Amino acid sequence: MLLNSEPISEDFGYLVLRLGFGGTMVWQHGWPKLMAFGEKMDSFADPFGMGPMFSLVLIVLAEVFCAALVTLGMWTRVASIPLIIAMTVAVFMVHGDDVFAKKELALLYLIGYVVILFTGSGRFAINRLSFN
Repeated sequence: MLLNSEPISEDFGYLVLRLGFGGTMVWQHGWPKLMAFGEKMDSFADPFGMGPMFSLVLIVLAEVFCAALVTLGMWTRVASIPLIIAMTVAVFMVHGDDVFAKKELALLYLIGYVVILFTGSGRFAINRLSFN
């Protein structure tokens, strides 16, 4: 019955998309960078020449804070923009000369965050809760 309802199944799809892309970004990429911040701050990739520490701060903000917002469904479209920028930089600048296999994961994240930008959070999101 539940999956026969198009609006509900669509919103569950958005929920799975947000949990999958946002959750794995925080858990597998952002949190480890945050925990190893001191070790990485002098050697992190610096594609724009602003210093490795500044680049690391930007990527940790995107991969932890913005990805957590996407996961929760808070300001989802706005929070996806820094992630789109981060994944674009990873695909085309950091891994630009690498073989496709090396940039594939960042490209998949990029595609997922672009989809989230266009679709939004769906009904099962913190932004949609009503306490009236």
